[in-house]
Amino acid sequence: MRLSVIAKKRILYTVGGLLAVLLLAVLIFLWKRQQLLTYALGEVKTRVERKYPATLTLGPARFTGFSTVEISGMSLVPTAAAGPGAAGDTLLTAQRLQAGLSVRSLFAGRPVFSELRIDRMHLMAHKAASGANNFSFLLRKSKTPVVRRDTALGRNYGLLLNQVLDAGFGSVPGEADFRQSVVTYASPRHHVQLTMPRLSFEDGEVRGQLTAVVDSVVNELGVRGTIEPSDYATNLKLFGVKNSVQVPYVARRFGALVSFDTIRVQLAGKDFKSDDQTGGQLTVRGSVAASNFSFFHKRLSSEDIVIRRGELAFVATLGRGTLSLDPGTRATLNQIVVHPEIAVRLKPRLAVSLKVDSDPTATNDFFNSLPAGAFDVVAGTKGKGTLSYHLQASVDMAHVDSLKLSSSLTPSKDFSITRFGAEDLSMVEREFPFTAYNDKSDSLRTFMVGPSNPDFTPFAEVSPFLWKAILTSEDPRFFTHHGFMEKAFVNAAIADIKERRFARGGSTLSMQLVKNVFLNRQKTIGRKAEEMLIVWLIENWLVERTKTLTKERMFEIYLNIVEWGPTKYKWPSGKRGVYGVKEAALFYYGKRPSELNLDESLYLISIIPKPKYYRQSFNSYGGLRGPTRWFFRLISELMEQKGLITSSQHNNLSYSVNLNGPARTYIVTARDTTRSVQPGDTAQFAPLNLIDLLNTGAQPAPAAPATGTTPPASTETPAPAPRP
Repeated sequence: MRLSVIAKKRILYTVGGLLAVLLLAVLIFLWKRQQLLTYALGEVKTRVERKYPATLTLGPARFTGFSTVEISGMSLVPTAAAGPGAAGDTLLTAQRLQAGLSVRSLFAGRPVFSELRIDRMHLMAHKAASGANNFSFLLRKSKTPVVRRDTALGRNYGLLLNQVLDAGFGSVPGEADFRQSVVTYASPRHHVQLTMPRLSFEDGEVRGQLTAVVDSVVNELGVRGTIEPSDYATNLKLFGVKNSVQVPYVARRFGALVSFDTIRVQLAGKDFKSDDQTGGQLTVRGSVAASNFSFFHKRLSSEDIVIRRGELAFVATLGRGTLSLDPGTRATLNQIVVHPEIAVRLKPRLAVSLKVDSDPTATNDFFNSLPAGAFDVVAGTKGKGTLSYHLQASVDMAHVDSLKLSSSLTPSKDFSITRFGAEDLSMVEREFPFTAYNDKSDSLRTFMVGPSNPDFTPFAEVSPFLWKAILTSEDPRFFTHHGFMEKAFVNAAIADIKERRFARGGSTLSMQLVKNVFLNRQKTIGRKAEEMLIVWLIENWLVERTKTLTKERMFEIYLNIVEWGPTKYKWPSGKRGVYGVKEAALFYYGKRPSELNLDESLYLISIIPKPKYYRQSFNSYGGLRGPTRWFFRLISELMEQKGLITSSQHNNLSYSVNLNGPARTYIVTARDTTRSVQPGDTAQFAPLNLIDLLNTGAQPAPAAPATGTTPPASTETPAPAPRP
């Protein structure tokens, strides 16, 4: 019993002693803590200034609780070592800082702060026209190799992005609460201001709201997500608080308008491989997803292109002057899933290689997933089976002629169309109304393409000289291909790239027909994409599978709607313009289409590219100019080689036409004492598709008998699988 009492006393004495020691430590801490705090903050200042060429100034600090510290103001000012023009240019200020401080770390001389709160922080980044700035020193790391910039190979984007990621993730606080913060960036070309009422970091979770003013674009944004600095991982969602988010800069730089409701950015990690020669290569993995993504550019479409849901899960590699999306990358466009692989070399000249393969997509899902604003005609199309898409392309801008392109849309065996969308594409099987538009997309007149129209001319009543010449000039493989001539399209793209404009279209007769019947005249990438899809549907469903539409009917429609003269011409009946072969034969020659001879037919096809300027084909004496005569000779020689005309018909070509119709009154033939000859642009008359096929062994449709109505079967090898 006595031992038990003694043990209890010992325990009490021990506990009392510990409490006394603890109390003494607390008293010493309370007595010395201000000195320790001053010393510890001095160590913080020393470490920062050792790491960066900047001066860190901290205001008076005091304890507001047992382990809560408040600092009245701070600033970070670069020194001369930070770079030209940076010295004295304040980068960062804050009115008040409050944080929890570990007592143990304070005694150890290496203070550890937590639950940081910063009030009225202002980050001010500046960049002068010379390139001098007050912030780039933050991106420098002593362990990062310094690589001399090679102007021949360009900037190392991998090294640059790796430095940005290191600096960004290295600056993410564990727990912090920023209130009434402002971030500004000013340069000769841009001004950015981010105003954040509150931005918080807690256990890796990020929450905040901000108003972003970039140049003249203002957005109210919310941000939610997580950041794991040690893993270089993030999952952030950025969204518009009241309205959709308008993406800045692209309007000013590219003339485009981009917006979205929500965008989610995920980064799963990075791998940087250093290299003394190139500076290194960075591989990053992650994804970017957006909802209600809207994009407008006049070269893409006349309307906003809208994607309800899009995502890119990427494996990207960046190096010196190189960028790539590697195998494993997956893109989702609504319900269409594709696997793109892209390699881009920026220097010394741009070079791009691209490969895209899609997963088989249910037909209904495919058409429902096409972006609104770019595929309005086929929107709502329904069907069965699946569709798969393949694209492979490459081009080196140092050798533009090296451009290669392979594209195909492949249906499953059970593919079928059960209902067409906004426009019934099957209407071309029967009589339908056609509306002619001018270059401003204004409606000029509407007429029926069929027997009820007195101006309609059946294919059998068109001079063989004319339709054979059109085949030779415009589309030698029309009766055998499935709507596309890949080689011609590639060469048209080469011409467009060289001239930096839509100089040539590389269009087949099928594509010209679709463009005139279903689409507007605007030359945009979106319209071209829809044109190709419509052609594929017509050629591979109506013509190839259902057999409800013939190539002859398609050619007949083309001949009856093609524009062939000035839109301002008014016929006695009141109709305006010259459309179709019957009006063309009457306007120029006062003949029926069946009566056209070879010279007259060649002239009509020579003006198809620019029918409004037909008068430019004639000189002041009323004779044909050199470029048109050259065109006559070229096409007639090719027609002779292919057996479409006889040698006698070619040799007897007169290289002239007699305008006996209303067109004659538009030709000025006043004789001058000095005859001037203007150089002609023979390129506008070059039959692109045919010239592309010269010496390739490709044959146009053989000549039909003079009394026949249907071209005989071609001896050409059957066309491959449909390729839009």
